[in-house]
Amino acid sequence: MAGLACVAGCSGRKSSLLLERQARGPIEEEPSVAQAAVWRLTPESQIKTDGNIEVTVRFASAQYLTDLFSNKALFGGYAGRNPFYPEHLVFYIKVANRSQQKIRLAPGEFTLIDDRGNQYSTIGADYVTAFGESRRPVAATTRGLLESASPGYFGISVPVGKFVAQKPQGQFALLQQSALQSGYLYPGVMYDGLIAFWNPPAGQRTLRLLITNVKTDFDANDLPRVSLEFPFEFSAATQ
Repeated sequence: MAGLACVAGCSGRKSSLLLERQARGPIEEEPSVAQAAVWRLTPESQIKTDGNIEVTVRFASAQYLTDLFSNKALFGGYAGRNPFYPEHLVFYIKVANRSQQKIRLAPGEFTLIDDRGNQYSTIGADYVTAFGESRRPVAATTRGLLESASPGYFGISVPVGKFVAQKPQGQFALLQQSALQSGYLYPGVMYDGLIAFWNPPAGQRTLRLLITNVKTDFDANDLPRVSLEFPFEFSAATQ
């Protein structure tokens, strides 16, 4: 059973995703980034239009996310707990392409900027899931490791799969199904989803969200001639 002890002892390791710097800005700011906070952003929702492309941005509060993810009509059997954490700042984005040309979204390039000189990139399901795993009790993490390993790996003959809990997939499914993904939007298409960032340090007065690098006016070689940016500014406070 020495192998089991090793697993339990090694379970405190963080994913390499969580070891990255969480903002582009002064390194002295890094310790105050991604701390738990309850935000209040105003206005709560904004709409901007450029070239018949309409972008709606809404601050997704904890209550908004709780109501969204508990909706069984939307998520069926995966409906349940909000998969985000108080360390995340989340926005709902809706893009309506009312132009006569296709456009391309790249949510991975959307940017949040705080008033202390920090810039944030969006974080995807892998980052949120890794953060959630780091918050789980050691025993639960050990069960997850055992589940995916065969008994022979640990040198024991008992059927490990029969006494360990199944690793939950609901959180990852909710993140994947609600996320705003990159890709083309053709004329007449409306597409929506969520994007998330690590929390800026508390005490911000303004936050700017840039829905940037929206490509359009593609040439015969499918290269874009136009790149649009939709800036949104929010007054910010933490509770």
